[in-house]
Amino acid sequence: QVKPQFENRVNRNCAMFTAIVYKTQVVAGVNYFIKVQVWDTEYVHLKVFQGLPHENQGPSLVSFQTGKTRDDPLTYF
Repeated sequence: QVKPQFENRVNRNCAMFTAIVYKTQVVAGVNYFIKVQVWDTEYVHLKVFQGLPHENQGPSLVSFQTGKTRDDPLTYF
């Protein structure tokens, strides 16, 4: 659900968009930190916020880090 948000912010289309690993952080909702493969050898780290169920909001791309590799550790940012 956040692929279009990411593509708009980087102004290019992704050849693929495959989540490799993720971590969560519970706040007033949930922050997801997700390592995503976007091209053959390029990865990004996404921070996605999902509000509480009664808020009826979809996931929102908060921030991202580009230029990552498959071996880069996924950390909170």
